[in-house]
Amino acid sequence: MKRFLLFLGVNLAIMATLYIVTTLLLVFVPGMRHGFYGPLMVICFVWGIGFSLLFLQVSRWFAKWSHGIQLIDGASGDSTLDWVHEATLRLARQAGLPEPEIGVYDNDEVNAFVTGPSKGRALVAISSGMLRTLDRRELEGVLGHEISHIASGDMVTMALIQGVVDAFVMFFARIVAWGVRNAMRDENGNESGFAFIVDFAVYFALTIVFGSLGSFITCWYSRRTQLEADVGSAHLVGTDKMIAALRKLQTFHEAIDSSDRTFVTLKIAGGQSAFAPFSTHPPVEARIAALEALTAPGGAALR
Repeated sequence: MKRFLLFLGVNLAIMATLYIVTTLLLVFVPGMRHGFYGPLMVICFVWGIGFSLLFLQVSRWFAKWSHGIQLIDGASGDSTLDWVHEATLRLARQAGLPEPEIGVYDNDEVNAFVTGPSKGRALVAISSGMLRTLDRRELEGVLGHEISHIASGDMVTMALIQGVVDAFVMFFARIVAWGVRNAMRDENGNESGFAFIVDFAVYFALTIVFGSLGSFITCWYSRRTQLEADVGSAHLVGTDKMIAALRKLQTFHEAIDSSDRTFVTLKIAGGQSAFAPFSTHPPVEARIAALEALTAPGGAALR
């Protein structure tokens, strides 16, 4: 709940700040109303992409705080944790990456994710539920998947895509809200006392509506990166291990926390939406079939 409330609060603060800034510009800057669209688009892109990149910079700290992640160093004395540390570093070296931070969070969900602002400052996090549920062969498939996300730079790409989507959402919401406000003026150009309230209410409602539509894009890209990370893991650890991990996740699909949307696009498993375009992950059956096709006659042979 605290992760959801903080994430919601940050987004509300971004929308409210943009609303206040653009309203002040429209009211106090001469000629702004006649040349509104260009400056507004610039402001929205600065806000949208800027805040996405800012969140990316603090994402490791936020993940540790919100999930209660405990970093591991390979010298815990716990055979499973020490093996996870060694296997993750080995796969990172195999992929030509700097050593990531590695941590475990206490949660019954069977999941893992990565975050961080760059390939050299990444965090791999694994749930205690996953450590209890998967054997080492399957865990190696999961770790290969997450390392592949880092190698592909998916953290940065997802942040940029989300920033661009947010920019367009805020831009069109502000344009429509301002149009509604202008339509409420009387024949003398005077506004009613409720114009400001209606303006803000329309803007707020449209950011939700347009944001939902914009999520089609982020969810589509997320589904694509999941398939690519599966293939990346197959190259790193072998197709059989990645498929074994997916089959185990398929068995424990109910033990996945789909309420946390903050890092869901970089988790190995995500909840499926009843409406496919809103799903951040392809169905597990489709992911397994895509991997099996790689080793079928005519496919790309993997070890």
